[in-house]
Amino acid sequence: MDTDPREPATHELARLASALARASGAMSTAATARMDRDMPWFADLSASDRSWVGLIVHAGIQNFVDWLRSSASTPDGSGPDGHALATAVFGAAPRELAGVITLRQTVDLIRLSIDVVESHIDDTVAAEDAPLVHRAVLRYGREVAFATAEVYARAAESRGAWDARLEALVVDAVLRAEPDDSLLSRANALGWNSLGGVAVVMGASPDRRTDSDVFEGVRRAARTAGADALCAVQGDRLVVVLGGVEDALAGARSVVHFFGDGPVVVGPVTSGLGSAHVSARAALSAHRASAGWPEAPRPVRSLDLLAERALAGDGHARRHLVEAVFLPLSGPRRSLVETLAAWFEAGGSTEATARALFVHPNTVRYRLRQVAEVTGLTPTMARDAFTLQIALVLGRQSGRAPTDPAL
Repeated sequence: MDTDPREPATHELARLASALARASGAMSTAATARMDRDMPWFADLSASDRSWVGLIVHAGIQNFVDWLRSSASTPDGSGPDGHALATAVFGAAPRELAGVITLRQTVDLIRLSIDVVESHIDDTVAAEDAPLVHRAVLRYGREVAFATAEVYARAAESRGAWDARLEALVVDAVLRAEPDDSLLSRANALGWNSLGGVAVVMGASPDRRTDSDVFEGVRRAARTAGADALCAVQGDRLVVVLGGVEDALAGARSVVHFFGDGPVVVGPVTSGLGSAHVSARAALSAHRASAGWPEAPRPVRSLDLLAERALAGDGHARRHLVEAVFLPLSGPRRSLVETLAAWFEAGGSTEATARALFVHPNTVRYRLRQVAEVTGLTPTMARDAFTLQIALVLGRQSGRAPTDPAL
């Protein structure tokens, strides 16, 4: 078989490698000086990290010599593969290094090493051998660049898997109402920066999409809306913890399209991650009871499903309806409860209610407006009327207000 005349003979490569080996000390010294001068971030590293980075650069120079020598012993002159180069150049450092400097900074280090080697070629080898060594440097730089990308890719995969497990633990602690001193620090490790305004959004997990894609989409949408997000899949439900929100419904709208088909509910805004279990509990209860209101908007507040939650056995919803709806209407005169009960009995007829109570119809209208002002629920709206009726029943059953025989 004919050989390419441009390909160097193995004995030439070995001879050039020996010449470069004798100059490796000077090249390493020059590389250190270049790092101090041209890379401001290098001076900001700790002594230990500077040692790691220096070791990588020096190893890169020394291993170019070894790579060139190894090329002389391979049939095609190709030298070691990328995996072998990664092991030789990075040694025991990749795990530590990947967390200290960025991939961009690592590429800059590789470029610096190659520049230093190239700058010493003309002074180290004969002029007729210089083009051969320059070609070898370019080939070596390409191989090391690919090896570096592989190292960082493996580190990113490992970090991604760890982050996913940590995120699942944080969300699970919120759902289980088990906040502890480590909850916020774990969330901070995942990029959580919010100190208040937390709401939990819950709905069906999407089909035909991987969890990682969904989670990344949720985080990106939340960041666009000025919020933080933690995600987890619990069974067939996707749970999103939003931080830095003031309006729970507005926050839920920013991520609602990442959920699967069916209802999406959001709990109330709480003061921080430590109290987020309150929002999670309300969202979970509302999601379970949401089948009772198939026409509900998407997303819907857990507060808007109080009636369904109470009918499903949620004690917190029952207490809320009694304390936040029934008792405020049961003032000293109790005219609002009396009027509301009579209005329901009359089928929502103002005139019939007025006749039953022996008052003017305008008095009935005035009292109904008071009901809306006190509770935030408008009796003339079907959904609000349903919730008010459930609140009246639960209030009477609670025994926390005197019972009027007329009711």
